[in-house]
Amino acid sequence: MRIYKVGGAVRDRLLGKPVTDIDWVVVGATTEEMLAQGYRPVGADFPVFLHPKSGEEYALARTERKSGRGYGGFTFHASPEVTLEEDLIRRDLTINAMAEDDQQNLTDPYHGQRDLEARVLRHVSPAFAEDPLRVLRVARFAARYAELGFTVAPETLELMRQLSESGELKALTAERSWKEISRALMEDQPRVFIEVLRECGALKVLMPEVDALFGVPQPAAHHPEIDTGVHTLSVLEQAAQHKQPLTVRWACLLHDLGKGLTPEEEWPRHIAHEHTGLKLIKAVNERFKAPKDCQELALLVGQYHTHGHRALELKPSTLLDLLQSFDVYRRPQRFEEFIAACEMDARGRKGLEQRSYPQADYLRGAATAARNVAVQPLLEKGFKGPELGEAIKRERLKALKAYKEAASA
Repeated sequence: MRIYKVGGAVRDRLLGKPVTDIDWVVVGATTEEMLAQGYRPVGADFPVFLHPKSGEEYALARTERKSGRGYGGFTFHASPEVTLEEDLIRRDLTINAMAEDDQQNLTDPYHGQRDLEARVLRHVSPAFAEDPLRVLRVARFAARYAELGFTVAPETLELMRQLSESGELKALTAERSWKEISRALMEDQPRVFIEVLRECGALKVLMPEVDALFGVPQPAAHHPEIDTGVHTLSVLEQAAQHKQPLTVRWACLLHDLGKGLTPEEEWPRHIAHEHTGLKLIKAVNERFKAPKDCQELALLVGQYHTHGHRALELKPSTLLDLLQSFDVYRRPQRFEEFIAACEMDARGRKGLEQRSYPQADYLRGAATAARNVAVQPLLEKGFKGPELGEAIKRERLKALKAYKEAASA
């Protein structure tokens, strides 16, 4: 029995990055031997065990063969005869196909270290094209390591293009896709993830609504970058630079989908794109089964982001309707994330990245003014039921009128 550290832990150590998760592979062992040493089995599809003390995962060396469509369409074979090199060749990228023993002696049969130094993301073998999930994984790694100068090898990009055209991407489950998408959006350069997907043709398969934004013009006065797709990537870039949470980044990616539906004869204007985009945002949400908080914020930002930009001009009644839509009284954090998404949208424009956004503080102040309306005096006046609701609304409207007048003075 020989045990090796493999994959990301080896890659990140060689890159000088912090190592968080460690994967182990065991060569020359049987399931019975693992159990005899106290390892606990956890893998249903192939032999994976938890270490009796550390709880880390140890997998028996295995080979795999394509047996069906999609990410799960593989037959695995694990036995003591499977070599380390045979186990490593089934991995996606050369930089993830290295192993080291307890003395840090490197096993690198597919030149992963050379590709690390050359800053290249390259597939290990033609079997790469058997797993459609790898298209998303490579795009995610491109986003993660873009700051170090990594690019995707042309021959790997070609395989990704073939996978995108083959229909295999449609076999991916929503859960697996969302796991990769959500992780990629939380990288430092998530725009690279979208750019790589677009370059290999995967974006128009997975998110045709986002792909359709590229080449669609907007008014130059508001959008010096012109192109709606470029603007969307810039908004996502701002969200990453400002360390926004996943909910905000997802909303930023989807906020302008309605512009992809504007008839060409109406370009570069996009009248009512906030409303036409809602069905598209809903479709993307459902396709990937995004978490509820991501779904809700994306829809709200899609519908109301132009309200956010025009906050200083809104009538008190419109402002109150906006606050009610977000339920700012019970869910203040969601409104704060809406404000953040609006600010990223305003900054995601060529040459305007450092612009101030006074609407943010104005909206926060409005929410505070409405929240500060006391309910107890209304109860003491005998209001209850629907009448109480109307009375609260009147008082909040009065508070917002006062707030607007004070802000304008």
